[in-house]
Amino acid sequence: MSTSDTLLYLDGVSVSFDGFRALNQLSLVLLKGEMRAVIGPNGAGKTTMMDVITGKTRPDSGRVIFGEDTDLTRLDEPAIAALGIGRKFQKPTVFEPHTVWDNLLLALAGNRSPRFSLWARETSEERRRIEEILTTTRLGEQRKRHAASLSHGQKQWLEIGMLLAQDPQLLLVDEPVAGMTDAETEQTAALLREISQTRTVVVVEHDMAFVRALAVKVTVLHEGSVLSEGSIDHVSADPRVIEVYLGR
Repeated sequence: MSTSDTLLYLDGVSVSFDGFRALNQLSLVLLKGEMRAVIGPNGAGKTTMMDVITGKTRPDSGRVIFGEDTDLTRLDEPAIAALGIGRKFQKPTVFEPHTVWDNLLLALAGNRSPRFSLWARETSEERRRIEEILTTTRLGEQRKRHAASLSHGQKQWLEIGMLLAQDPQLLLVDEPVAGMTDAETEQTAALLREISQTRTVVVVEHDMAFVRALAVKVTVLHEGSVLSEGSIDHVSADPRVIEVYLGR
């Protein structure tokens, strides 16, 4: 594997909070254009890992290399976001009084405050990008609806669309299907598979049926390090994974 194929490399990352070791010499390699599912019991270090990648938490030791040689541990959150790393939290945060279209317009890279977007006409390039995102997120028919009136699943898709508007190279998605219907869960798996054709995606999830539907490499975290890694069938059959996670 050449380094040019690697988008993100966590090298021996450790983080402690008040004596509790949230990450313990965590090492992980993500390739360009890869989708990876990350699973594990509560307290395994999944959220802390995402906090470290996005600059919210500084590790005690270790390196987080993005692209050729950028060490993310030396940068702050805005600088990391500007490099092309987007994060979607579990609870969707959309501008509820605005339409789906205006939410995407506000999210497009560039200087857009809510007030600015109300009088500024979007450019043809912006319109093209929004149409593209509406198609990807299956929200074309909802474009004129206010975000407040969307279903829970549709709000999640809108927020993923808002992240796509910022054109990230790496997308971190936290429990995207929590609270979704079965149909919405299925559509979300298809949506993420589509997105991963053009960018790298990390999905942290508890829903094993959803992880199976993604059909990607799975990393199992336990006590802040990698316990097992491979296909869903491989990690599901690993006795250590059954003991600490699946058997519960």
